[in-house]
Amino acid sequence: MTTIAVIGAGAWGTALAVLASRRGHDVRLWVRRSDLATAIDAGRENSTYLPGIKLDPAITVTADGAGIGPATLVLSVLPVQHTRGVLSTLADHIAADATLVICSKGIEIASGAMLSTVVAEALPGRPVAVLTGPTFADEVARGQPSAVTVACADQAIGQDIVTALGDASFRPYYTDDVIGAQVGGAVKNVLAIACGIAAGRRFGENARAALITRGLAEIGRLSAALGGRSETLMGLSGLGDVALSCTSAQSRNFALGRALGEGAALSAILQNRTTVAEGAPSAAAIAALAAHHAIDMPIVAAVDAILHKDAGVDDTVRALLTRPFRAESDAG
Repeated sequence: MTTIAVIGAGAWGTALAVLASRRGHDVRLWVRRSDLATAIDAGRENSTYLPGIKLDPAITVTADGAGIGPATLVLSVLPVQHTRGVLSTLADHIAADATLVICSKGIEIASGAMLSTVVAEALPGRPVAVLTGPTFADEVARGQPSAVTVACADQAIGQDIVTALGDASFRPYYTDDVIGAQVGGAVKNVLAIACGIAAGRRFGENARAALITRGLAEIGRLSAALGGRSETLMGLSGLGDVALSCTSAQSRNFALGRALGEGAALSAILQNRTTVAEGAPSAAAIAALAAHHAIDMPIVAAVDAILHKDAGVDDTVRALLTRPFRAESDAG
């Protein structure tokens, strides 16, 4: 049995706590808000973010950093833009030999850094890994079949994570490509918004297929520029994650895009949400990163323009559709 701390009690964090408990581990679920921690502990259910899923009585729910205890495996499931700050405040409560597993997807806006860099800077000296792939929290919590990527530069540590969390219904596959795994997870959120916009505008399934395919090309260009490998993007953290998020109404990013496509204002959409659609802030960070590396990512740029630069949906789509024709293998 391993002591596992899950930092962040949104839907995905709660689902991972349920999974780890089901695997027989000593699980500590850290909740930022003390009132939410009290409610989850009392009802043994996170009715705010993952209703209908009961938590095992053995799961410790706490809003106190000291409650993390001697965890040797720490799963960071925080909103991307708050990861650095929260982990820095909890640093004194996280063991010096703990392995940090990033379970969020995105890029920090302020620095343009991948989360592996953010976590390494917030909690220096500790091994860092990434858990990513095509998953909906509710399905994982209910034990429905799922497969994910575990990325870690140290194969032995990566295999330990696979062993700790994997079972017949939750299938982790190891890779040492930490960069490629993160790029796929971050950019797919932006592509899901684009596909949602297309659905909201009733552009049809052909348009969605085109966005997914050309979006994968954009992921590949950014990953290659940052040191990731192309084969990683043909796996769960690339193609798998894109396929799920870009084709399902359950995807928070797809749902946000569809509302935009149907004419809703971004401010109104965000005001009525309790969950974070990571593609919205990540669009700006990825667009800036692409510009810095002189990488052509027109779909990401279009989503960023609609979300953050007051660009009209119809004008932006028209600009995409009137780009010059080129060979499919060209970088653009």
